[in-house]
Amino acid sequence: MRVSDFDYELPEELIAQHPPEQRSAGRLLHLPRVDGASTAELCDRQVRDFPGLLKPNDLLVVNNTRVLPARMFGTKPTGGQVEILLEHLLSEFTFLAQVRTSKAWREGVAVTVDGGAQVWCDGRQGQFFLLRSEMPAQQLFEQFGHMPLPPYIERPDDDNDQERYQTRFAQRVGAVAAPTAGLHLDDDMLAELDQLGIQRAQVTLHVGAGTFQPVREDDVENHDMHAEWLEVSAETVAAIEATKAKGGRVIAVGTTVVRALESAAAANGGEMAPFSGDTEIFIYPGFEFKVIDALLTNFHLPRSTLLMLVSALAGKERILQAYRHAVDQRYRFFSYGDAMFIE
Repeated sequence: MRVSDFDYELPEELIAQHPPEQRSAGRLLHLPRVDGASTAELCDRQVRDFPGLLKPNDLLVVNNTRVLPARMFGTKPTGGQVEILLEHLLSEFTFLAQVRTSKAWREGVAVTVDGGAQVWCDGRQGQFFLLRSEMPAQQLFEQFGHMPLPPYIERPDDDNDQERYQTRFAQRVGAVAAPTAGLHLDDDMLAELDQLGIQRAQVTLHVGAGTFQPVREDDVENHDMHAEWLEVSAETVAAIEATKAKGGRVIAVGTTVVRALESAAAANGGEMAPFSGDTEIFIYPGFEFKVIDALLTNFHLPRSTLLMLVSALAGKERILQAYRHAVDQRYRFFSYGDAMFIE
């Protein structure tokens, strides 16, 4: 497979720059299950229709990661400007980051971040910079950082993003990008799901800045995925096993949940088991899913690993057909955009 096989044309004006007025106010493109030789039509719905597409024994699995204000700006002693985007924390005072600056940031040189704290460069680890702070790194970002809106959102973050770029499940700090499918679920919808008896379980996968890195290889199989930390608890494993025993579906809210659950199964020979650690799982067409049965997800960038993941679930041609339909129908794309439900 070639990376170019996962391309599509997207008018720039369809990239959502702001969240909808209400979390559940977006549109939902529904891809029903296809059985055998039958074909199922794409269905244009609203996100508020989502609970009605679920069944009593279904289990929703959500990601409870919380986004750290992971973007900082600073100044070198020479006056040069520096932008720092956290990849992940290493220790209390050290972290890996992507750095944007006009001239190289030399090892041992301190940058003063906006707000007054200092950060030193201690070298490189692959594509990332190894940085050290004078104060605990998590405190540094929480005090001086900005919400790390994706690069395709072409505006500064504002106060509204502090709340809207977090899901209602956000508890465990560590992500530098939101698990955006979960952004659609608001308190009213969660109450409706509870009334319908739809069970929920949680995983943690801390999304890294590498999620926005382009695929630089021509051959899909040659791409190296960035590592992300995850945890799947014994409680969640038990909920999944109970759901399967009752004939219910495991429905992932977002591709991060897919990666977490399928990584946990892969680490145990294909059977679900508790897991904690890093994953570099790469899901593309040909992948055999062991855990999930359906997926609520946003629309993904052309030629991206996440587009490959949903293509593995629904079939490449069907996904590209759905994306062409979404473009024709003027759906809103990416993090603050509309959603898709793939059965």
